[in-house]
Amino acid sequence: MPVSRRRFLLATVVPMLTIGVTGALAVASGQQTAAEAVPGTDSPAALPVSATAGSVVQIVAHPDDDLFFMNPDISRSLASGTPLTTLYLTSGEADGRNQANGPEAKDPEQPTDRSHYAEARQNGIRAAYAQMATGDRTSPWRRTAIPTAGGGHLELNVLIAKPQINLVWLQMREARSARSDSPHSLRGLWNGRIPALAPQLTAGTPVTQQPTFTKDQVIAAISGVLERYKPTTIRMQDPTPGRYAGSGSLTDHQDHMYAARFAQAGAAAYAARVPVGQRPHFTVQSYLGYLNGALPHTLDPQTVRTKIGYLKTYGWHDKGNYCGSPSGCGDRKVGGNPTVSNWAQSLRYARGDHSSWLVPGPPGRLYAFAVLDGQMAFWNRGAGTGPGAAWQGPVLLPGTGIDPGATTARLPDGRVVVLATRTVFGDRPGDYRREIVYAAQSVPGGPFGAWVTLGTPETGDGPGTSWISAPSAVCDPDGRLTVYVRDSRRALLARTQEPSGAFGGWQHLGGADLLSDPVVATDSAGRRHVYAATTKSVVAWIQPAPGAPLAGPFPTGLPATTVPLTAAPEAAGVRLYFRRPDSGVVRTAVVTAAAGGALPTVSSVTEAGGRSGYGAVGVAGRLIAGRADSGTVAATGLGGPPAWTESRILYAGAPAAIQESDGALTTVVLGLDAELHAATSLPTATPTPTRPTWHRAVPQA
Repeated sequence: MPVSRRRFLLATVVPMLTIGVTGALAVASGQQTAAEAVPGTDSPAALPVSATAGSVVQIVAHPDDDLFFMNPDISRSLASGTPLTTLYLTSGEADGRNQANGPEAKDPEQPTDRSHYAEARQNGIRAAYAQMATGDRTSPWRRTAIPTAGGGHLELNVLIAKPQINLVWLQMREARSARSDSPHSLRGLWNGRIPALAPQLTAGTPVTQQPTFTKDQVIAAISGVLERYKPTTIRMQDPTPGRYAGSGSLTDHQDHMYAARFAQAGAAAYAARVPVGQRPHFTVQSYLGYLNGALPHTLDPQTVRTKIGYLKTYGWHDKGNYCGSPSGCGDRKVGGNPTVSNWAQSLRYARGDHSSWLVPGPPGRLYAFAVLDGQMAFWNRGAGTGPGAAWQGPVLLPGTGIDPGATTARLPDGRVVVLATRTVFGDRPGDYRREIVYAAQSVPGGPFGAWVTLGTPETGDGPGTSWISAPSAVCDPDGRLTVYVRDSRRALLARTQEPSGAFGGWQHLGGADLLSDPVVATDSAGRRHVYAATTKSVVAWIQPAPGAPLAGPFPTGLPATTVPLTAAPEAAGVRLYFRRPDSGVVRTAVVTAAAGGALPTVSSVTEAGGRSGYGAVGVAGRLIAGRADSGTVAATGLGGPPAWTESRILYAGAPAAIQESDGALTTVVLGLDAELHAATSLPTATPTPTRPTWHRAVPQA
């Protein structure tokens, strides 16, 4: 039976959220939590219709990449009524043997037949999406062949009961190995080792031709799919997954990495070819892959059970021939044990999972930044913090190739700096790289200057696949920036601006096994703190005195986290916020610097409510905003009951929040509609703050 839980009101220090949708208010507290499908049933999720009227296109390498690495985001998008399309670049034919791992894999009765195995995987994916969307895994699909923008044909599947849900199959050959360097693969095609990649058509496909695809044709085909569906959110895999220390092998399947690079190129081509007006703005969310298996779990047990239920449907766990196909109804390699690789228990974003993209400008003004269409966009709000305070935007800064995620810094005179990483494709395959860039206002409240590149600490794309973190930055009292980044060797590096305005070289600050984006905060004494999560704990670098070189890395002794961190000054120290593994509950601890560069003092860990959910949180005063287990943006607070007060807004990345000079608490998210949504709690003369109203920051014309 679907499981529901009652929402609790938060303590009076935490504002209860109300949702403003086309002028109507719906109080979030008191609603029922999303009820999701439980293994053994065909019950779909019962999430209320989303307040964000966007659409989603997902681009993955193989059937099941989406279910392992993008769920529960998928099931929650489907349950909310969001139109959703998934594009599979390869057929996922592997070795052509549809059997579970273990003793059964040695069964001589199991034939090798790649076209039938690929068809079985298609059948399994269709059943899983039908179950997520309708509750009935046998809900029928319409299968047709349509021409691609790059030549050739692809297979289009439309769920008849809900035609806004589509699956698209390019049906190229897969690498047939996670890491072996086969030229007949997406990797070989991207790097120019083969002129075209051959198809692997499934046994039941309506595509009758035998198309081959050049690199340019694949990019054009992806661009054409995006033009057909006009998404406001594009989901893809991680184009820069990094390598394991020691072995040097990729931390992800090579097809995942190169499918994501093709997706990047296809999205860039689409944005360049189709102007805004003929398409909506779009944002991009990328997802971590195989590396999830080596990290603490991010999902709570109920969400894991639901996710595994969909994987069992895809994996043809019961082996009944309910699909009526001679090829089989799913992928027995998964159905035999969907948790064997430790992927089903997690979801992690590879980019944009930090909360430092909202920043104050001149008194009373705010700036919010996000990447739209591969360009940095900003919204600004003038003086006044009431629900009617006017936001303007988005304004897109010139320059393309900006990766998801933005971080900010504020100069002493009130000017704002925005930082990001930028993907450079270059003319040759070996030119691909990520580099760090920033843009600064010329005067407080004024326009932003051109992007300035700080390059990259990587020697090239090959050794570390350009796996650098998003940058974090802080400004000295004299106006000089210092930028921090984690490199592909999992250490912390920094570049500091000289008095001349130029930047010095990269300084190696040490650390090992770093995984998160670094986060920076300054305590009340003016000492800078830098933190990064590892697979087992959190490490710190702290100035022993204002202006002194950072000391560290120091062990904090904090428990393992789910990786994203948020840091905010509090009293004489800095409070860290992170999620508890296998739960999603928000935890906090205060780190206080010790005299003379000694080990810092770390408080005991407390839990701040908001049980379940995943991803980074935004913090303003005692208000915590984050993703609840339903996938919506929600609020909780320090000392509040163990519950989120939820909204109906599904969103990309992480929330950002800020306590303004007048005490107002402002939170923003980028919805799946690629629109900025904001909520503000106003200060009052009583202990109970006003209830903030979520609204689209810039009303529709």
